[in-house]
Amino acid sequence: MKSPDSNPAPNLRVWDPLVRLMHWSLVVGVALAWITSEQAEHGDDGTGMHLWIGYFVVTIVVARVLWGFIGPRHARFTSFVRSPAVVADHARHVWRGDEPRYLGHNPLGGWMIVALLLTLAGVAATGWAMTTDRWFGSEAMEELHEGLAWLLPWLVVAHVGGVVWTGRQHAENLVRAMFTGRKRAAAPGDID
Repeated sequence: MKSPDSNPAPNLRVWDPLVRLMHWSLVVGVALAWITSEQAEHGDDGTGMHLWIGYFVVTIVVARVLWGFIGPRHARFTSFVRSPAVVADHARHVWRGDEPRYLGHNPLGGWMIVALLLTLAGVAATGWAMTTDRWFGSEAMEELHEGLAWLLPWLVVAHVGGVVWTGRQHAENLVRAMFTGRKRAAAPGDID
């Protein structure tokens, strides 16, 4: 674990307000979808709410994907989705505990974002499909929807674990950074 400098570098804005709003909106949306899923499964009054929460989540996912192409530098996929070779190299450094600090998302974090967005899109698509004439009452579609929904908590645990690990390794509060948008400026050896 790296220790913070006695004279810390100045902070700068990395995460723009829209990235932060979408991130926390997805956290709330996914939590609400989980809370209402049991009611939706049994056809209780939560079905409509669960459906609307799904529409909310997919709207945020679509907005985040668009922002990944047109947003500011650290929001763009080109700044954090790296090749498999770069990701594997970064994973080796993580294993050894000597990974460099990234100002934006590190290579593993970048692919976690892609995995989360794809899984959320899959959950939303299969949930929507179950409302159509073609797939209404389809056990296979319901199982696919539930399987993707159960993949989400595992991805979230891995995501949070990566945030905790990276924060400890680089003496940086990444949760606070996702609220404030600010991180410590790049120092020698850091990757911007």
